[in-house]
Amino acid sequence: MFGLMIHQQRFSRLLFSFLITLSLNPLLLVSVARSQTLAYCKLSQQAIAQKESLRQTALTGDAQAIQNYNTILIQHAQQVNQCRQQINPKNQAIWLRLYPCDARPGEIDRILDNIINKGYNKVYLEVFYDGQVLLPLSQNPTAWPSAMRSPGIENRDLLAETIQKGRQRGLKVYAWMFMLNYGYTYTLKPDKNSVLARNGKGETTTTAVIDQTKIDEYGESFVNQGFVDPYHPTAREDYLTLLNAILQRRPDGVLFDYVRYPKGLGGESVATKVKDLWIYGEASQQVFLNRASSQKGKDLMQRFIQQGFITENDVKAVTEKYPDEKDKPYWPDEKQWKTLASIPKLGETLQLQLWRLSVAHARQGVLDFLATVTQPVQSQGIPAGAVFFPEGNRKIGGMGFDSRMQPWDQFSPSIEWHPMSYAVCGETNCITAQVQQVVQQAPPGTQVIPALAGDWGKALKNRPSLEQQMVNISAIIPQINAFSHYGYDWQDLEETRQRKFCHR
Repeated sequence: MFGLMIHQQRFSRLLFSFLITLSLNPLLLVSVARSQTLAYCKLSQQAIAQKESLRQTALTGDAQAIQNYNTILIQHAQQVNQCRQQINPKNQAIWLRLYPCDARPGEIDRILDNIINKGYNKVYLEVFYDGQVLLPLSQNPTAWPSAMRSPGIENRDLLAETIQKGRQRGLKVYAWMFMLNYGYTYTLKPDKNSVLARNGKGETTTTAVIDQTKIDEYGESFVNQGFVDPYHPTAREDYLTLLNAILQRRPDGVLFDYVRYPKGLGGESVATKVKDLWIYGEASQQVFLNRASSQKGKDLMQRFIQQGFITENDVKAVTEKYPDEKDKPYWPDEKQWKTLASIPKLGETLQLQLWRLSVAHARQGVLDFLATVTQPVQSQGIPAGAVFFPEGNRKIGGMGFDSRMQPWDQFSPSIEWHPMSYAVCGETNCITAQVQQVVQQAPPGTQVIPALAGDWGKALKNRPSLEQQMVNISAIIPQINAFSHYGYDWQDLEETRQRKFCHR
């Protein structure tokens, strides 16, 4: 009798495994082959329910359930990736932030299962945000605290775990990192005071906004922000230490966000004079002055950033001070400085030339820092990308520029371009226009991957559904074959609340 029971159990397990394989065979999904669900490579509700049941049973330690669960993960990965090869977009990513409660048993598995269930094949995982890093407390060589620092999870490496579990499901896991926004915790360190970005009033980005609880039009709070001087060697050294720690986990790609200066509130969102620029840190000022082509040029540049203007008396004084430099140029021209050439000429007076030079210097700091941090990524054969606002490089009015000084049109075509196409007009035309703008200005061969905000099947925050956004963009710009969606938290607000407070 006992032997018969053993044979029956084995037969039941084999039959169960066969039924899993049968139910997951894409060829057997003929009834939904033309449906919108499969068009976005989403899994069937039946397949999702089977997998979730196995996941929960596997958590009990049942060896056969664990084996069957691992089998179903592989099959779902194959199904979604085969689907993605046959349709556009070829790649569909989602932005994900983890919380300490996600360290509970089975949570990372559940979240990643949800992601593959929806037809995604990439995850953009936040690894450096709000002044904290997704590294174990016991393995954190950086200048920032670990995001997972609650008692009992100090040694959990959720970054490495998510990369491994993502790949098990056929998901590529990118590391998504803030760049020049080092967070409020960094600004509190006394030895980092000289590293912070400063404007002409001597303010840092934390003191410039009096009410830190305010949010901008993108919903970003100023509470956790703290921008650094991109020219400061310590800023670069600290960031490269962080980046190297991330790269040790071998993510499938690295995306850099906040590739810019802060966006001011109201009228301060437009820079119209030199003291509006975040170029008054010690390092930034020194590099700016070193750009001069002569001593008389350096003297005028010094007066300009100190006073905020120059006068005819300044020019006369400098000319008399350096009589041997009569025929020498003051500063570089367009042929020597690509960033300067990208800014329209504002006039021929020395005052206007200096303003244009100052803007170019601010932008160049962003470009130089980005080039510095993408190099170690690409040298390891890992894709690098930059996230940006299509309007972040605008010239506004006769003399003004967007305060973010985000020169994305000068980014290297060797990296992925991720325009955050978050325009709000109740329709898709303003979103599509942002993507068109980027595609038109991108060098040939640049990989443009629009980031879209919203949710599936419904409008959210006055934005059409994700499906509608992708359909309209693809119809007008057919060369776009990849998108990302911001973000996982938005697609189920109740689940997000539960994850934040361990209510699941």
